Amino acid sequence: MNQIINNIEQFEAVIGLEVHVQLSTASKAFCSDSATFGNLPNQNISPVSLGLPGALPLTNEKAVKYATKLGLAIDSKINQYNFFDRKNYFYADLPKGYQITQDNEPICIGGKLKIRLETGEEKDIILNRIHMEEDAGKSIHDLDADYSYIDLNRAGVALLEVVTEPMISSGEEAAAYLTELRKLVRYLDICDGNMEEGSMRCDANVSVRLKGETKLGNRCEVKNLNSIKNVQRAIEHEIQRQIGLINKGKTIDQNTLNFDAATGKTTPLRSKEMANDYRYFPEPDLLPMVISDEYLEAIKAEMPALPEQLYQQFTKEMGLPSYDALVLTADKAMADYFIAITKHSTSYKLASNWVMGTLKSFLNETQQGFADLRIPAEEIAAIINLVAHKEINNSQAKNKLFAALVLQPEAKVANLVEELNLIHKKCDNELEGFIITALEKFPDKVKEYQNGKKGVIGLFMGEVMKLSHGKVDPKQANKLIIEKLEGIK
Repeated sequence: MNQIINNIEQFEAVIGLEVHVQLSTASKAFCSDSATFGNLPNQNISPVSLGLPGALPLTNEKAVKYATKLGLAIDSKINQYNFFDRKNYFYADLPKGYQITQDNEPICIGGKLKIRLETGEEKDIILNRIHMEEDAGKSIHDLDADYSYIDLNRAGVALLEVVTEPMISSGEEAAAYLTELRKLVRYLDICDGNMEEGSMRCDANVSVRLKGETKLGNRCEVKNLNSIKNVQRAIEHEIQRQIGLINKGKTIDQNTLNFDAATGKTTPLRSKEMANDYRYFPEPDLLPMVISDEYLEAIKAEMPALPEQLYQQFTKEMGLPSYDALVLTADKAMADYFIAITKHSTSYKLASNWVMGTLKSFLNETQQGFADLRIPAEEIAAIINLVAHKEINNSQAKNKLFAALVLQPEAKVANLVEELNLIHKKCDNELEGFIITALEKFPDKVKEYQNGKKGVIGLFMGEVMKLSHGKVDPKQANKLIIEKLEGIK
């Protein structure tokens, strides 16, 4: 592709993502070293993770279980006979001189993950594979002017590499995919999804071609992107860079790139390795793994409800808007709390508003999450039911009842309603009396209303609420005030 094309709209991007998911296992992938993040450098090490002669690996069973759970969650084919390989390369932070990974027989083959864009468009991102492997250590270059430091705490930590097909077409789609994948691993409780701590790291393979072409262009791999925002920025920059080179009549060199978050630009690290550069061969120190049908069935039985299942339940069974369903399923603890509320209330939209609004605002202000909320879901449901049945108004529900529950999380709403004397007075005669008193108090405002000044209704409403001590239904009161005013000759 060396002809000069000046119209950027004539190009399309073809993107594949490789996401390294660090598994939340207590120990490393092939030894009993701690996998805890944040310890002092070179504390979580042993002869196995240091690659000392004679040290033999042993497969972490929980890592296999976690890999299987993710595969089932994205409809992968679980490879019931799979083995490990050695990937040979030489970095200072790779003490063995090779990485134990899976090349020919990955544990999960294929699968898909649905994404939703801001336009409402849905797209299934098809996966190529998920394979198990171990992490390398960490090189630190900014502590000394003359030397690099090596921290091997991370060496050997259990990873899954989740590889998509090259079918992502924009930075927005890539960001949406990563958001869904992070959500999924958190629901499965196999990874905390914290990209800033390296629990998820993304490599993006980016190429461009003229629309209508079937052959892929030369691709560049942007390495170790550590936030969803930076993945999107790096891809968008790389698309523009490659199109710019083609428009100048230049070719795309197949390089591995670094992304500088400060400048928003990519720069070459090295030429892109090919598969044969790694000299893969079967790992001689580990036996093949056989996953039985019984093992698969046991894992399927303990799978939680997943985000897509809940999205469909919230929109189709409960009638919630897509926006509400997306917000509610973004966090598992939030979704669980909402579901717990709906076991005691069928006012689904009102419950959704409370979870996304009042409760989320309170938790943000107090720097907590839904898992920390001490108020039982059934008591929030009791408040919602009172509002739904127009026994109290939203202001009373939030500013009095909920405020009281915050101070007394163990209290019962039924008791608080009595203590705070909150139930609306339902007697129409009494409400009518309040309205007549308010209108008689402001005869000049009655005339203003009759002359077209409709805004004075607020004055009458305020007086009625004052006379009733806030215990009448505002909608009913407003309706009756208008009827009275319209009936005055």
